[in-house]
Amino acid sequence: MIILFLTGGLIAGGIIPVQTSINSKLGQQVGSPFLASFISFFTGTLTLIILSLAIDHRIAFDPAAFYNHPWWIWIGGGMLGVFYLTTNILLLPRLGAALTVVVTLCGQMIMAIAIDQFGLFNVPVHELNIPRLIGITCMFAGVYLIKRF
Repeated sequence: MIILFLTGGLIAGGIIPVQTSINSKLGQQVGSPFLASFISFFTGTLTLIILSLAIDHRIAFDPAAFYNHPWWIWIGGGMLGVFYLTTNILLLPRLGAALTVVVTLCGQMIMAIAIDQFGLFNVPVHELNIPRLIGITCMFAGVYLIKRF
């Protein structure tokens, strides 16, 4: 079963540079990275509505959930998604696809290690150790090599 999850993760990871390239081109066409992000999120929202109706057969949820969970879970992911997507749109033409992806991936790994280390957002703690430190060091070496060559 883990192979299916890893394969899904690899496919999702492979989609990110394609999405970034498409959105960057969209930003050039419409003349604004913010408008490109809006169009991307709007079409994504329409896709999610269709998928929710087709798979879950609903797009509603219990309004009491607003009162039972912290405020930041309702807006944080969307706001951070806008920042991530818009930043990628701005970076890709200047850094290229490979460097844009590897730099943002390094940022993701640093934050993921911090979340694991401190158990942020109620994630189970996975302490920083030498193999993880070597892994992140190798990623930064990759940034250097991609930038240099």
